Parts: sequence; C-alpha cells; structure tokens
Amino acid sequence: MLIYLEDYWIFKKKKMLNIEIITCQPNLLKGPLNHSILKRAQEKNLVKVTINNLRDYSTEKRNKVDDYAFGGEAGMVLQIEPVDNCINHLKKKNKFDEIIYMSPDGEPLNQEISNKFSISKNIIILCGHYKGIDERIRKHIITKEISIGDYVLTGGELPAAVFIDSVIRLLPGVLNNESSALSDSFQDKLISPPVYTRPYKYNKWSVPKILISGNQKEIEKWKIKESLKRTKEKRPNLL
Repeated sequence: MLIYLEDYWIFKKKKMLNIEIITCQPNLLKGPLNHSILKRAQEKNLVKVTINNLRDYSTEKRNKVDDYAFGGEAGMVLQIEPVDNCINHLKKKNKFDEIIYMSPDGEPLNQEISNKFSISKNIIILCGHYKGIDERIRKHIITKEISIGDYVLTGGELPAAVFIDSVIRLLPGVLNNESSALSDSFQDKLISPPVYTRPYKYNKWSVPKILISGNQKEIEKWKIKESLKRTKEKRPNLL
C-alpha cells in the first residue's frame, strides 16, 4: 500500500492541513470548494483552504497581473512581480512544504502524490492562466509542478480543484469511514474490485452470491481476484 498506516495515524494527531491557492480568477474555485466533502472537511477544521487573489498583489494600475510575452509569442503571460509578492507575503505567516504550480507539462498526478501531500502541513498552489507564467517563477520560486493530464485548459484553477479533492478526501475524519480511502483504486497499484448495492436482483442481473455469503475471508479473496482481473484488463501497465 502506497500510504503506510503508521504515517496515516501520525497524521491523525497533527494539525490541520493548510492550503493556500494563488489565482487571478478566484471565482472559478469557489464552487468546487464549497460543496459536499470538501465543504464538510473545512467546517470540521480538518483542512483550511484560502483563495488568494493575485490581483491584490499587483503594483500596476487596475491591478494588472499579465503582459505580452517577449519574443512575439501569442497570448498573455502572468508577471513575476505579483506572484513573488504574494508568495513572500504567505511565507511570512508559514513555512511551506511545497510551492506547487499546476502545469500541463508537470509531473502526472497519481495516488502516490496525493498520499504524500495528505500528510503535509502547509502547501501553496499557484494557478497559471492565459499563456502561462513567467519562466523565472518556475525556475526560482516553484518547488514542484503537477499535471492532471496531457491537455491544456484555460487556467490552473480546475486542475487545482482536482488535486485538492484527491488530497483532502484522504485526511482522517473527512470520510465517514476512515479506512475507505485506503481501499481505493491505485492505493495498492491495483484497480478496485466491482461494488454492488440493493436490490440483490434487478431485471435478470444479480449480485455475486459470494458478497452476501457472510464469509468475509472468501469475500476478501474474491475482491483480490477481481482487482487483479480488472487491472489486467483495463490498466495492465500497473501490474
């Protein structure tokens, strides 16, 4: 299993996870962060998510944070000054484990990365926009780059929401059953087995009898067998 149980219970005793998001489009994040599990996690003080408006750290008229690219490249680029101003302001309050940039060419997000950040204390997530960010930010300020796929979106806000969701659901106390997240797909580099619920029979389709047998040992064997089967069929590269 990629996240060790001893790390999991050590995390349970520590303070809440603090996530600082930097964006020039804060409204894009308010919806995903204020509903369902993510909302409840914040209300239970298991995580604190703060959205920092990059425009508040601009020194230019009309709070401008972007400009044309040198060399004639099409599209606007986020400037280094407001980003540096914002991060320096945040650093005065906390020491951060990582300063993350959501980028299409970053390290592909996977369960192992989410597990790692679920036992962090303080992280910053920078959301790019327009054509991207000044390269000097990536070279001298950012400590890790993460991608949610080989495609380009209009900004890093939606990728940030995906990344945050994958991390927060792992925090002890977020899910009703704390062990649920530890049996998800990819935790042991296998795809999860199929799951069923009531009714037992629908049309001509029935639930596998083993799942209602009450024999937990045999049920666990069935789950492992189905996980291996599914992984071989859908994601053989994981084996």
